[in-house]
Amino acid sequence: MTAPRSGSGLGAHPGPVPDVEEPAAPAGPAGAAASRPARRSRRGLRGLGDLHAYLFIAPSLFGVLAFLLLPVLIVLVLSFFDWELLSEPTFVGLDNYRRMAGDGGVWHSLLVTVGYVLLCIPLQTVLAMVLALLLNRRLAGVRFYRALYVVPWMATPIVLGLTWKWIFDPRDGVVNNVLALFGVTGPAWLSDPTWALPAIALVNIWQYAGYNMLFFLAGLQGIPRELYDAAAVDGAAPVQRFFRVTLPLLNPTMFFVLVTNLIGAFQVFDTVFVMTDGGPSHRTEVINFKIYGTAFREFDFGYASALSMLLFVVILAVTLVQVRFFAKRTTYDLS
Repeated sequence: MTAPRSGSGLGAHPGPVPDVEEPAAPAGPAGAAASRPARRSRRGLRGLGDLHAYLFIAPSLFGVLAFLLLPVLIVLVLSFFDWELLSEPTFVGLDNYRRMAGDGGVWHSLLVTVGYVLLCIPLQTVLAMVLALLLNRRLAGVRFYRALYVVPWMATPIVLGLTWKWIFDPRDGVVNNVLALFGVTGPAWLSDPTWALPAIALVNIWQYAGYNMLFFLAGLQGIPRELYDAAAVDGAAPVQRFFRVTLPLLNPTMFFVLVTNLIGAFQVFDTVFVMTDGGPSHRTEVINFKIYGTAFREFDFGYASALSMLLFVVILAVTLVQVRFFAKRTTYDLS
């Protein structure tokens, strides 16, 4: 007499029941033939889901192809031609790049751009962080102030450039009139080679600091309060909590802000065009303004395309450096 199998008979303890989604097909050629329709059905459903996904991303994908990748490809092709817009393009190979390598004006414009970036980005980022820390509190009217600091970003750069050009006017401008109240004679800001570029940087800092403040504010509000409480229990001072808790957990936000701001700073044009037109003595002639002048004042579109590719490579290199730097320093999961 044999013992009953586990799970058989009355009173036997039932074993674990496996999850069965569909009955197994019988072995052999008949089973393989029976499973083919099910596999085809699953493939059809998966293909239909992929089609729906592609339809949803089609508008954005079209925008990326038509307004980003295609223009870059066209500029790359034009950089190998000599074209004055009204004549037939002439293939010149690498002549535009050889000319660019020996053009001191191009490298001067690139240095001016780097100087502008170094003036603008650190101050703009620190100011945005300070504003976010101040407005991340339960204060009366805090929502009004959050909206107020974003208003400059909503204005067009051309209008802001004209307004600030009047503010920096050496005779009737607000800045020099305020300085005169304290017995200080202000310089001719936009026509002084020393002060023209810092003045333009100040305008862009003022315009974009509030916009970047929103991202830092969102990052601050996403940090769990329990981490600050635990740090306080361990005896960490407020400054220590900022550098040991807040700043490391803001790395994703910092990465986004720095990448987007650096790309925008390297492409600055509007405020330079309106406020100084590249002067005085080419002290504010950033690389984007150099490209504009080469294309639409000298009508040398082939050489302007080569300069555009130089700017593209510089921005790409700076962005890759930032990606490499933040890759191992960024935490996205706070759970």
